[in-house]
Amino acid sequence: MKIAFATCLRPPEPDPDAQPLLEAVRALGAEADQLAWDDPRADFGAYDLCVVRSTWNYIHHLAPFLDWAARVAAKTRLLNPLHIVRWNSDKAYLRDLKERGIRVVPTVYVPRGSPAALPALLDGRGWKEVVIKPQVGAGSFATRCFEAADPEAERFLRERAAERDMLVQPYVKSVEDHGERALVWIDGELTHAVRKEPRFSGRHESVSSGLPVAPDEAEFAGRALAPYAADLLYARVDVARGEDGGLMVMELELIEPSLFLLQEPRALACLASACVRKA
Repeated sequence: MKIAFATCLRPPEPDPDAQPLLEAVRALGAEADQLAWDDPRADFGAYDLCVVRSTWNYIHHLAPFLDWAARVAAKTRLLNPLHIVRWNSDKAYLRDLKERGIRVVPTVYVPRGSPAALPALLDGRGWKEVVIKPQVGAGSFATRCFEAADPEAERFLRERAAERDMLVQPYVKSVEDHGERALVWIDGELTHAVRKEPRFSGRHESVSSGLPVAPDEAEFAGRALAPYAADLLYARVDVARGEDGGLMVMELELIEPSLFLLQEPRALACLASACVRKA
């Protein structure tokens, strides 16, 4: 069997998961390669399974990326599947989660080309610090934190909203002590968590070693993933705690998340085994 792991021609940063996953899959007897989604010479149809991984430049080429995913899904098995890729590529999915009763970080949606008057957007919300980021984004691209009253915040939002849909969210203070927690889900189970430091444009990601998933985190992640779980190979549920201590989704990563496989060998083995079984 042959498995392709989709990346891009010029990843914006290294993928620590890539080589260990290739080696683990090959050790199970499968042929495995990395192919770039944006390489016109790459023949994904020659593989039994295509697993989307470090396709991190898709945020700048969303329409071609979704076209690529549709072409691959028509030729071979794509995981995570096409309907998940389409849905999860735009952070408007936070609206869907909220409508299902899943608590998410409060979010103001700023459509591309709108006036983006930040004081009006924040009126009555009581947010002293805000995070401004793209609605289609990955890593820390175009993501910055500001004092809400800082004139630079409105300038930044106006400039970015002229080019793309943007989001404004409150800065969640708990990420400074308890931390933002990434809950890693592979083939039907939560394998581990890591604590992530807040990450903004120009910064490297800093994560802890592997951590156990707390019982309330497991319950919360299970509810967030429930409608999609049967279709997923992997997922990452990034959560933080509100001022009341309750959990909220910061991001639901179902396309190309780092899964921090080096932090938890069992997760690496689980993912490799699942890839081979599903090929």
